[in-house]
Amino acid sequence: MRLHPITWTRLTGELADRIERLTTADGGAWPRVAVDGAPAAEPERLAEQVAEELRLRGLAVQRVRAQGFLRPASLRLEYGHQDPDAYLDLWLDTNALFREVFTPLDPGGSGRVLPDLRDPDTDRSTRSPYRELAPGTVLLMDGPMLLGRWFPFDLTVHLRMSEPALRRRTPPAEQWTLPAFARYEAEVRPAEAADLLVRADDPKHPAWNQD
Repeated sequence: MRLHPITWTRLTGELADRIERLTTADGGAWPRVAVDGAPAAEPERLAEQVAEELRLRGLAVQRVRAQGFLRPASLRLEYGHQDPDAYLDLWLDTNALFREVFTPLDPGGSGRVLPDLRDPDTDRSTRSPYRELAPGTVLLMDGPMLLGRWFPFDLTVHLRMSEPALRRRTPPAEQWTLPAFARYEAEVRPAEAADLLVRADDPKHPAWNQD
């Protein structure tokens, strides 16, 4: 796969263009978009930039961060605080995401979603109110290892980092997560599964597959 150099500013605009076309093609449905990437790739930064661009274009956007839907600590840390297999398989509360985010945005759904469920630091409910999303509102989710879970995204973007770059840019305290990303790469093959691939080894010089 050939990747082409691009700036983050232009990438933001290109992604906003594609999402805007989704809002037109879907005829009032809720487009669901994922920005997938390891924390070192900062998927939340790209997601926020795209959200801001969409809002400037007059589109409504609902951000959802995967870290707001982690399972309770008693479940996700059952095998210890630094188990890479649990990090991949058990940390994300996929059932809650389907129930509170994706199913309400299915065709004919209520549009009533919960933006987050649990504070990952305190392990307590955020008690956030439900949001009633008007038809055409873009759901923009970011986080690590979102692909391969049968989430019904309409557009997926994967921020890919090579193993050396991921190791270099992951803080020492988080190095234990690297085997989980190696498994994710081997089993899910996110570079192939995603609609759009962005190489993020060098934070100043991204590249993407524009085809």
